[in-house]
This record gives sequence, C-alpha cells and structure tokens, in this order.
Amino acid sequence: MTIGSRIEAMRRMDAQRRGFPGEHLAVLSAGLLLLLTAGRSHSLPRRLLAGAAGGALVGRAASGTGGLARVARMVQGGRGGRSTVRVHRSI
Repeated sequence: MTIGSRIEAMRRMDAQRRGFPGEHLAVLSAGLLLLLTAGRSHSLPRRLLAGAAGGALVGRAASGTGGLARVARMVQGGRGGRSTVRVHRSI
C-alpha cells in the first residue's frame, strides 16, 4: 500500500465517521494553543513544527466534516434567506 492510498483511506474513514459535540471547538482551541506556543518558542524547528501543526488544526476546525460550511448554512437559514452558500474545501 502506498502512502497516497493510505492517506486516501484515512480520508474516507474520517468522512464516514460521526463527529462529537464540540469537536470543532476543541480542534480550534488546540490549533490556537499551538500557534501561541510557536510564537513564544526560541527554537526555529520547534516554531516551524508548532506553527504548521497549529495552522493545520485551525484549518481542520474550519473545514472539518462540515465545520464552517455547516455554520454558514445555519446562519443563512436562520435569517430566512434561501440563498446557497458555497464553501471551497481545499482538503
């Protein structure tokens, strides 16, 4: 099994699982904590690693399994508008 096929299998498995309440908030908090840690570190490799991991977690919280797209649809639906919200999923 190649790395690409393993990543694809993990993505499929993640897309099929049910999320738990507050998952996006927990992931966002962990990502922000890592970004703050990256800013305080004096070691360049630690800064890069913490910044990359924190950015990935913040992005995951925003896109996740319907994260930002679901919130945008709820906000639009709550205002009585019937417009379609389109959110680009880059991952």
